[in-house]
Amino acid sequence: MTSEAAELLEILWGRASTAPVSASQLRVLFILEHNEGINLRTLADGLGSTPPSTSRLCDRLQAVGYVERVPSATSRRELCLFLSHQGRSFLRELRMRRESALESVLAQMPAAKRTALLQGLEAFCAVAAAEMQVDADLDVRTA
Repeated sequence: MTSEAAELLEILWGRASTAPVSASQLRVLFILEHNEGINLRTLADGLGSTPPSTSRLCDRLQAVGYVERVPSATSRRELCLFLSHQGRSFLRELRMRRESALESVLAQMPAAKRTALLQGLEAFCAVAAAEMQVDADLDVRTA
């Protein structure tokens, strides 16, 4: 049931459209939103990708105006990556479209089922966030 729900959510969100970016590029935008100023190697590690592949993703995102590369203050050879104002606007609008699509489905559910879903999602978010924090703590200790 969970995989079916995840697939349906993915389809529903897909209808909200992520154009003009791919799923991989969208992941870059989400990572940059929470890690402003990271370098390409750190971004590549976060994506589980190589720096050349990640650089090409960023090239395309920079071409559409969603990402900015700024020289590092500490290293001449390094660039820091930032979301542009346009990139932030894109994510804000995408979230609004996704929320609207979800609200349309949720409005058709009985109130008691919506309440139960909300409680379940709150518990899920708490556990998932704690688990991700544990993973991040482990990465810091093993680095």
